[in-house]
Amino acid sequence: MKRMQQDAVLLSLINEMKAKGSWCGETHIQKAAYFLQALMQVPMSFEFILYKHGPYSFDLNDEVTALRADRLLEYKTRLPYGPSLFPTKEGQEFLIRYPKTLSKYAEKIQFIAEKIGTMGVADLERLATALFVTLNENENVKSREIRITELKPHIKIGEAAEAVKKFVRV
Repeated sequence: MKRMQQDAVLLSLINEMKAKGSWCGETHIQKAAYFLQALMQVPMSFEFILYKHGPYSFDLNDEVTALRADRLLEYKTRLPYGPSLFPTKEGQEFLIRYPKTLSKYAEKIQFIAEKIGTMGVADLERLATALFVTLNENENVKSREIRITELKPHIKIGEAAEAVKKFVRV
């Protein structure tokens, strides 16, 4: 996928997340893009590593910065939690240029937004970490649960088990 198509997918994802009630802070966008790429296999080019709050892409962070510099995306402060990302008027107009790309991935974008739109940061961290461990470590279900608690000691084994259950078939 070319960069501009990827940007259109990302802006569309943010729109859908907002429509489903997401705060759309940076962590929400990081996790939504991770699920879209890793779970739904939308061919974006972001490289994710396991970081402080689960899978994180420095490439995606740079792309968000570029979208802000291009005035396609902006932060708006929303109390009490901090800034949210919003496509600008120019960002909305940018989306009109990519109808084929957006229609190709619309169902996948909507699916992710619907499933995680209202989740908080802690829930997103657990779920995204469970998917990351599932996809990157060749272990059985119980071992994945234990591995999550080793990587993220603040996640309790029961919480890890619930998150891993969502990806048993992956």
